[in-house]
Amino acid sequence: VHLIPVNTVREDGLNPKSRKRIMPDLLTEPPAIDPVYEAHVYCNIPTIAERSMEGHAPHYFKLVSVQVLIRHGDRYPLYAIPKTKRPDIDCVLVPSRKPSHPQLEAFMKHMSKGSAAQMDGSLSSLPRFPSHSLCEMGELTQTGVVQHLRNGQLLREIYINKHKLLPGDWTAKQLYLETTGKSRTLQSALALLYTFLPDFDWKKITMRHQWSTIFCSGSCDCPMRNHYLEEEQRRQYSLRVKNNDLEKIYVDMAKIVGIPTRQLRASNPIDSLLCYFCHNVSFPCTKTGCIGMEHFKVIKRHQLEDERERQEKKLYFLYALLATHPLLNQTVNRLQRIAEGKKEEVFVLYSAHDVTLSPVLSALGITEARFPRFAARLVFELWQDGKRPKEHFIRILYNGADVTFQTSFCKDHYKRSSKPMCPLEKFVNFVRRDMFLIFNSTSYYDACRRRAL
Repeated sequence: VHLIPVNTVREDGLNPKSRKRIMPDLLTEPPAIDPVYEAHVYCNIPTIAERSMEGHAPHYFKLVSVQVLIRHGDRYPLYAIPKTKRPDIDCVLVPSRKPSHPQLEAFMKHMSKGSAAQMDGSLSSLPRFPSHSLCEMGELTQTGVVQHLRNGQLLREIYINKHKLLPGDWTAKQLYLETTGKSRTLQSALALLYTFLPDFDWKKITMRHQWSTIFCSGSCDCPMRNHYLEEEQRRQYSLRVKNNDLEKIYVDMAKIVGIPTRQLRASNPIDSLLCYFCHNVSFPCTKTGCIGMEHFKVIKRHQLEDERERQEKKLYFLYALLATHPLLNQTVNRLQRIAEGKKEEVFVLYSAHDVTLSPVLSALGITEARFPRFAARLVFELWQDGKRPKEHFIRILYNGADVTFQTSFCKDHYKRSSKPMCPLEKFVNFVRRDMFLIFNSTSYYDACRRRAL
């Protein structure tokens, strides 16, 4: 959530500088984007303890379910800048090396005993923690493991220690765990799970494999979703072509590296440069010169401008509604079952990617949210009203911030309610019906085959 500083206000409620100007000046420029600050936020380097709003509710409310959707932690790049030395980052876990975690060593020992776990399909052949002395492409780093050990510890303190979400003798049926088939998502899930349920019994763990990055399971056939994604990619291309500063930077970097500009662009240099930046490693050099902070800033600034335009234009939003409906529908079905008294799958963990979280945030209407950083977490809490046990409410939190009332389906509710949460039926109606209104449809199947109005 972007925090914008405001002038101080006196006790009498009047602004000392201006008593007349209540409406903001509509001609003022939006706050300038600081690419270096935004890159630091994206890296999410584990330093200070995080404050979070998870688990907050009136004392007479009972927490009955928590569903967590995470992005994997810090990883090695997926692309290399041609003709440069790859960033020298060690993916062997070393507890004495920073950033570390008090339970990192115990985590490694526990992972080595994991053969008793039920792992779907290809997951059983993946390593349970990173271990290469020079990271492989896309491999989780020690930073990435530590980020999720911290996430799990934070969620444990709130949901297990404070709210007793799971009993000490929890069973396999009370957990639902699902990950894509990448080692970085599996390892991130296991790191979070380890500090959430320390030294858990491997026999109680069933990790399901999700082949789709948007977690659409058996409902992936959606022609209009693909159409809006193609339109969104055209919008991205057109914004890039119009940016002269970006073009000059690409030309300059291509000369330094000694390759055609097109080839450099195709190697997605921001992915690689972010790795250098997050790990405080000098950007690559050749005999011709060095890639520097100015190159990084221009490319990162363009990326941030692209995110801002994407929020303004509706193409990505239309894509997001269709892309995330299967996952949100599964979430709603589960929450309803638990509200009816079922005691299964009360803690759910989906381990995913930025391309999973980003459309979910967009579909829910949380437009103020930043692009998912490494180890981002989106949490759905289900609460039961102790005074009226049939009434259930949800809270939605993104990286510890309560975003319930930023959602399109609950943004006006807090004005009429004294409770700091959203009635479950509002979320249910949104997923079952309102998501399709913009497509002039009443079902996912129909919306997938009909253009929006």
